[in-house]
Amino acid sequence: MRHLIARLLRENGFRSTGVRDGREMWETLRNTEVDLILLDIMLPGASGLELLRGLRAERGSLPVVMVTAKGAEADRVLGLDLGADDYLPKPFGRRELLARVRAVLRRAHSPTATPAEPLAHATVQRLRFDCWTVDLARRELLAPGGTVVDLSGAEYDLLLAFIEHPHRVLARNQILELSRGRLADPNDRSVDVLVSRLRRKLEGKESGTAVIKTVRGSGYMFVPAVERVV
Repeated sequence: MRHLIARLLRENGFRSTGVRDGREMWETLRNTEVDLILLDIMLPGASGLELLRGLRAERGSLPVVMVTAKGAEADRVLGLDLGADDYLPKPFGRRELLARVRAVLRRAHSPTATPAEPLAHATVQRLRFDCWTVDLARRELLAPGGTVVDLSGAEYDLLLAFIEHPHRVLARNQILELSRGRLADPNDRSVDVLVSRLRRKLEGKESGTAVIKTVRGSGYMFVPAVERVV
């Protein structure tokens, strides 16, 4: 379900990161600007309701939509009372999920809203690193000279996973999950081949500057700073 939702959001113009539990959620929040959280209740470790309490204590009004199989009225009331912005019981339709996400983001952007964190991603159209540009709407990579670089779908998704997590070491299983939206196999070496292909396109034969750094025994790290452009 996590992979399907993340893929649906990406296909409809959002940038999404899937996490498996509260530990990964807090780690992501420390390293990534987040505009909205879709939160299940039944999770390993801390439940979604416990995480919601923590989010309200530490992140103020960061929008949270509960997405859970616990759809009884008492469960919905409890989630909303704890501070959820919306509550979507399973099963639900793709269009309804997207409509609720957009509605919550619109409310967060209204003049009367006072979000705890800047909602930078909702209007971001391009991402820049060094002299390269990623056009999110067109799913294109533009070289420093402005020409479009030919990327496969897998290469583009891999690049997006890297630039959404700059200066952070990503293990192979994390890269596989972020870039391809399927269950990751830590022993899957296809990610190494994909990184090598992307590296050649970004760094070139003559460049002495590393864009993607290999961290021996741990994974890969995207080196450049990333600028978000409206």
